[in-house]
Amino acid sequence: MNLCERCMGKGFLVVGEKPCPNCNGSGKTESISLGEASDRDMKELMERGSTKCGVCHGTGKIPVTESCPACGGLGREYLCVVCKARLTSKKELCERCAKKPLVHILDSACDVRDIVVGEIYQGRVSGLASFGAFVDLCEGVRGLAHNKYLKSKPEAGDTILVTVRSILPNGNIELEPAEPKEYNTVQVEKDMPLSKAAELQRSVGKQAMIKGEVVQVKQTGGPTIFTVADDSGLVFCAAFERAGVRAYAEIDSEMMVKVIGEVALRNNQVQVEIKSMKRLWGGEASIVKDQIEQAIDKRAEPFETQFLVQSEIMERLCPAMKNVAKEIRRAVFKSQPIVVRHHADADGITAAVAIETAILPLIKEAGGPDAEYYNYRRAPSKAPFYELEDVTKDLSYALEDSTRHGQKMPLIILMDNGSTEEDVPAMRQAQVYGLDMLVVDHHHPHKIVDQFLIAHVNPAHQGGDFGLTTGMLATEIARMIYPQCESKIKHFPAVSAVGDRSEAPEAARYIALVEDKYRKEDLKKVALALDYEAFWLRFNEGRGLINDILCLGRLDRHQRIVELLCEQANAAIDEQLRATMGNVKSTRLPNGIIMNVLDVENFAHKFTFPPPGKTSGEVHDRLCQKYADRPVVTIGYGPDFAVLRSRAVKMNIPQMVKELMEEIPNGGVSGGGHLVVGSIKFVGGMRKDVLAKLAEKIAACGVDEVKAPKSG
Repeated sequence: MNLCERCMGKGFLVVGEKPCPNCNGSGKTESISLGEASDRDMKELMERGSTKCGVCHGTGKIPVTESCPACGGLGREYLCVVCKARLTSKKELCERCAKKPLVHILDSACDVRDIVVGEIYQGRVSGLASFGAFVDLCEGVRGLAHNKYLKSKPEAGDTILVTVRSILPNGNIELEPAEPKEYNTVQVEKDMPLSKAAELQRSVGKQAMIKGEVVQVKQTGGPTIFTVADDSGLVFCAAFERAGVRAYAEIDSEMMVKVIGEVALRNNQVQVEIKSMKRLWGGEASIVKDQIEQAIDKRAEPFETQFLVQSEIMERLCPAMKNVAKEIRRAVFKSQPIVVRHHADADGITAAVAIETAILPLIKEAGGPDAEYYNYRRAPSKAPFYELEDVTKDLSYALEDSTRHGQKMPLIILMDNGSTEEDVPAMRQAQVYGLDMLVVDHHHPHKIVDQFLIAHVNPAHQGGDFGLTTGMLATEIARMIYPQCESKIKHFPAVSAVGDRSEAPEAARYIALVEDKYRKEDLKKVALALDYEAFWLRFNEGRGLINDILCLGRLDRHQRIVELLCEQANAAIDEQLRATMGNVKSTRLPNGIIMNVLDVENFAHKFTFPPPGKTSGEVHDRLCQKYADRPVVTIGYGPDFAVLRSRAVKMNIPQMVKELMEEIPNGGVSGGGHLVVGSIKFVGGMRKDVLAKLAEKIAACGVDEVKAPKSG
């Protein structure tokens, strides 16, 4: 029975006002009954000589009402329990259905209090005795049909119709077989007040009813566990058919259900032992869904925080950052799995771990202590974009979890990648399967990606550039998600700044923010240790190792592992540079740029640290020291790729890639990155043509004044 939308269940409409007859419109009365007067009324009477009228409450007017024409004054929509025809009075049956006897079928959650003497019920013969037959009206209600009422002996398991003759004081139910020629049936559901998931702790040992959405179905070796969410939170509901057999096979994730069961504690966690679970349909399901969405939307609002440092770009980005924070919080509260994809370097790792540190406590709070193991995953990407290999893995895991555990498709959070045209092929695959994606990145963005995203944060959208690192942005977003994480991640922006060699004003401010605990040299060591460990971890998240490097665990272990990894990384870099520096070819271009090229395929160690990109960067650093007063470009190339590093050169690598694609159509050119730092791919047979054309474009670039190198 739905509330009347016009009168909202009141049964009447207010059509006007008239003077209150009790106070003649004054709103006050000068006489009251002393026996019924409250202390407040007496005090008001003594101070003012009068008190508020008890009928109009001091307004002097009372409403004029008339019966609601939409519902006929009933306030609700009353439907026939059999044919669902609309009724004009508060009855169960319409005139046509009332002509036939009504047989009641009890829900499994019903008990003896839900049966009425004289009514007909459907039951099942559960046992035979010399004096009669035992009949189960439902799982918890059993009665006896005595031999004197039985015309023939039924068999165990038979379905029969019985009339309840009496209910004895001791609870025994006396039944008599009924044999109506024609009848209607009606399902009798347990009539009890609705409870909220967050309040079930108070009802342990009692029966309760909740309405909500199934967010996960998990089959164990014993019961089936349904995770049900209402507008207050989550609760685990257990149903047992047989060991390892799926209970309520018709119920799946994302369905609205009504659950009745006994509230119990299992491992200090509230669990509902299901007696009855039914899917909700139509308007009832919509109401429950809307209530949940409204509650989640309210809970998902991000916290209002002040940025850790002053930044005009971040102030302009703040609405987009809040939008990302809200979408992440919404996913947590909806128990939607989250996958954090990030570039496997210091900037990408600090960004991803900042978000991870913020959301793991919320995931545990919303879904229980084990929720992080099936509702969260962090995965590094070798390339600075969302590769087809990455999306294939994410889809494979998501579809398997959906099939085995009834999980929703995950929210994909792309950190330090996701803004470029190279991300589009993977995003298109993700879109086919309905994956929600959002991006926090500082690579030069392409507007084409926005059609695949629910939220996108990039400093270039507000006039910034790659100097504002992803680690900085993600740390501020993490504080909006869960402010309590600030003390753990406060140094992350500084690590990302030195790791990405940011020269933005925000970089110096973040470094100064933590200088009482971390010297700049310490930050450089952490960044190098992250890069070195990420190389060996390859596609593994390495949570424990990464947490130790970022000082999220024991301080002594952090110091020892960072020192050891830096020692090993520097030794590998020195060995690589001994092999490569003598093979670098340097040329002075007409515009004054010193262009350096290195064949990293033939003149560098392969399959070890540092990889080609890092090797090219280290070579570039040495050459920048050698040519301290000149603009410098370094190209490290292989059979089918080139890595570019530059200083004081006005390049636009994404634009160069676009031009090369047009000028060398059979070159298979692709790539991108930042404006002045990036990589290009091509087919091996066209390497000479692509590199020659690339050199021409660099020779046509403008140059900036070379800044004096900073100490420290």
